[in-house]
Amino acid sequence: MSGAPLKLVLFDCDGTLVDGQHMIVAAMSAAHRVRGLAVPPRDAILSVVGLSLPETFAVLSQGDPAYPVEALVEGYKTAFHQLRDAHPMEPMYAGTRTAVAALRAEAQTLLGIVTGKSRRGVARVLEAHAMEGWFSTIQTAEDAPSKPDPAMVRQAMAEVGGVPEATVVIGDTTYDMEMAKAAGAFAIGVGWGYHPPDKLVAAGADELVEDARRLPDAVRALLARHAARRTAREVGRCAT
Repeated sequence: MSGAPLKLVLFDCDGTLVDGQHMIVAAMSAAHRVRGLAVPPRDAILSVVGLSLPETFAVLSQGDPAYPVEALVEGYKTAFHQLRDAHPMEPMYAGTRTAVAALRAEAQTLLGIVTGKSRRGVARVLEAHAMEGWFSTIQTAEDAPSKPDPAMVRQAMAEVGGVPEATVVIGDTTYDMEMAKAAGAFAIGVGWGYHPPDKLVAAGADELVEDARRLPDAVRALLARHAARRTAREVGRCAT
């Protein structure tokens, strides 16, 4: 085994691996209607995908203390489970499964998931897409504070022995980018999810990928570039 650190690649789920926007919007709408509340605009709903459910509704409340966050969380869960039982599983984005498989096959590379979904939800996605056992660490909304808190990334690294300088977070939201940077990891933003690419760059994305087939190359190039810079700095220090 070489002295190079283990590479850890952490994927967000909704908006990055699978497209769950239709069920998310439908469940969110149902939760509000049951409580007799106005349904937020679609763009507003998609803008908070990735947060934990309590944080999602706290953001949507816009500071209104009367907003029934707890009741909406339960209403969303009920509606989402009903929809999932009645409809097919969320589809994967084009090329994402192939990209994940390619990264999984690389030596000294481990994969993980960091998501605002529940652990049960992640398990169902992986089962539906025949990806059970592909991810060495799975961190969910049940395991840590909501994104952009860095706890999920830090817990993932601790679980598998990863280090920030060899860890990459791949996601579609500013929350993913901010979470990665707060944990000292690298961030790759994807252009097919729920937040605009320019927002991902502004939030700290080290790279932006528009085609999922490019993800393995982007991860390799990003880590190699920074490894080379570290080596150059170390050589410079030794020479002084």
